[in-house]
Amino acid sequence: MGSTMDTETTTLHPDSEPKSEGRTARTSGSVDQRINRLSTASLKRIIEPDVDVTGEIGDGQVLPDEIISLSNVPELFDRLTDEQKKVLAREEFASIVDTGIRFESVLMAGFSFEIVARRDLTDPRVTYLLHEMGEETRHSRLFVRLLQQVKPTAKNPIDGPLARIAQHVLMPFLTAMPSLFCLLVLSGEEVPDLMQKLAAEHPETDPMIKAVSKYHRQEEARHLAFARMIFPEQWAAAGRFERFLVRHLGSQIAIAMFDTIVHPGVYATVGLPTWQTWKAVNRSPGRTALRHRALRPLLTPLLEADVFRHGRVPKGWQRACGVDRFGHDLAPAEAA
Repeated sequence: MGSTMDTETTTLHPDSEPKSEGRTARTSGSVDQRINRLSTASLKRIIEPDVDVTGEIGDGQVLPDEIISLSNVPELFDRLTDEQKKVLAREEFASIVDTGIRFESVLMAGFSFEIVARRDLTDPRVTYLLHEMGEETRHSRLFVRLLQQVKPTAKNPIDGPLARIAQHVLMPFLTAMPSLFCLLVLSGEEVPDLMQKLAAEHPETDPMIKAVSKYHRQEEARHLAFARMIFPEQWAAAGRFERFLVRHLGSQIAIAMFDTIVHPGVYATVGLPTWQTWKAVNRSPGRTALRHRALRPLLTPLLEADVFRHGRVPKGWQRACGVDRFGHDLAPAEAA
């Protein structure tokens, strides 16, 4: 995740006609070459986590105070005992890992639908999707191992029967709209990437979690680069309804991805009310600033693809990313 690789850009305006056939062919050829390079990189660096990322999470507080979400509400956090902070850190980490496994399953299901729908299975995009799915299955196996070690007890109140029904309804809907699904993928990759970056760089993070965070970010950097490459061509092919959803629903999806990565049930494990505490955390200035930092990179592919008219970034995206109507940061630049 968090790749510094260049992304393919386009000057296609949302309401304009597609580029000329010659320009489109040249752009497509350039993207094909870059996707082939991603496939080569994946092939040359195959990491088997059961062999190459061994070890166990320790018994202590696995995340430092600063990374625990409740630290953004000091009137509650400062009342916790050291033992409660230890429990909360482990439960929050487990929530992030659990969310990651489920998200990667949705991602792989969407990719499978994408491959089924492809007329040309020799397209470089299909090859890279298969590489990415292989890497995601290895990530998920590692995450399951971490869950077994942490042994979380929190019950996720969001993960109920209605959520299961919504998943079955939304999956065909999302996969039928490639640019919206690509935005979902980018949202689901950017949020944990920042959290893993913070965990990997902090000296008090559990050593095993540090190692996993570094490994996962290395591979996800390619996945993010791929999604950023193909978004412009998906946007160019999108219909009016799909474009409307990207502009006006996409920001709400991104915010939900951030807000639910730590689910409300974790707070009950230290005796706090679930929903009330969860709302207080996600409305706090510190957590809001972190959300802006996590989601702001989403604006780059959207602005480069001319998803928004100049100076007309919708209010939802302004709120999600902490930017003005031109896409400029409202807060001072944050540390990388």
